[in-house]
Amino acid sequence: MALFRVLAVCGTRPDTVKMAPVVNELRQHSDQVELTLAVTGQHREMLVQVLEAFDLHPDYDLNIMSARQTLAQITTRALEGLDNVITEVQPGLILAQGDTTTTFVASLAAFYHKTPFGHVEAGLRTDNKYDPFPEEMNRRMTGVIADLHFAPTELSKQNLLREGVDADKVFVTGNTVIDALLSTAAREHTFVDKRIEAAAESGRMVLITAHRRENWGEPMRDICRAVKEIVKRNADVSVVFPVHKNPIVRETVFPELENVERVILTEPPDYVPFVHLMKESYLILTDSGGVQEEAPSLGKPVLVLRKTTERPEGVAAGNAKLVGTDIGVITSEAQKLLSNESAYDAMARVENPYGSGRAAERIWEIIRSRFIRDGQ
Repeated sequence: MALFRVLAVCGTRPDTVKMAPVVNELRQHSDQVELTLAVTGQHREMLVQVLEAFDLHPDYDLNIMSARQTLAQITTRALEGLDNVITEVQPGLILAQGDTTTTFVASLAAFYHKTPFGHVEAGLRTDNKYDPFPEEMNRRMTGVIADLHFAPTELSKQNLLREGVDADKVFVTGNTVIDALLSTAAREHTFVDKRIEAAAESGRMVLITAHRRENWGEPMRDICRAVKEIVKRNADVSVVFPVHKNPIVRETVFPELENVERVILTEPPDYVPFVHLMKESYLILTDSGGVQEEAPSLGKPVLVLRKTTERPEGVAAGNAKLVGTDIGVITSEAQKLLSNESAYDAMARVENPYGSGRAAERIWEIIRSRFIRDGQ
């Protein structure tokens, strides 16, 4: 009997991290599923790092990345490429994760081919279509098309039900990022950069990541100025800042911080060392969605450098706090956690609301029950 064909699509580092557990879970059932992995290459260097970390070997690489590409260029190149892949593979189900332009395009291509689409990490919302941009509309439009919604939390499920999605198409699975995180954090690791190793060993390392479009320009400059104030006030604190490859981010961060004592600017690390950076940090400042989900499992407080978040579960649980990009707010909130042990513990000792590391297994069981007959 023919195997059920599944096409998994990813394009960036974050969505590949979160799809990797699903891809590897499906590959354990090769007696029932024929899996094809396609990557758009929306992000190139950082994507390759993750593929290697999880031993993923794409069957198709659309390689759409070009310098300073626009959203329209990403969309049209990915759509044309995936249209050809779907025509050739003829899958029975297409899967993509999250809120990237690649994910929206994968759902649109699935619709054009009248092929069922499964949305991993479905139902996240800020209810502001321009914040984050373009992610909020990417996931909303994907949600309109999707046939299966794999929601990471009960709140995400309720968002979908409120929008009129049929209840029998929504499944709370936990977040696959926790699957990836726990397996990676358990590995032994040594930092190659001796500066980072020393900062980690000090026990007072602050990790910062910032890259979102809404933070480009003056907001990014304010984030950098807050970093300078934090190290100025705390002589025992070092800051590690992996600087995103986007030249718009780098043109702001490097002039502001490259000569500041105890601020270590690095290239974006591979996924494995980044997990260990989080693990060894004392405090994390970020505008990343994935980091907000991962940090609770590692017991790390998170200050979110955004005005809104589609991941309010962490805020509600008490592990994350929205601080925006105001210099004074970032500095004061960081100082509170760096100087007040009880305030720190209140954020650090929170159970992760995003799951226990079995999301990929649950997603497989749902696919099996929906599409694969017993004995196939």
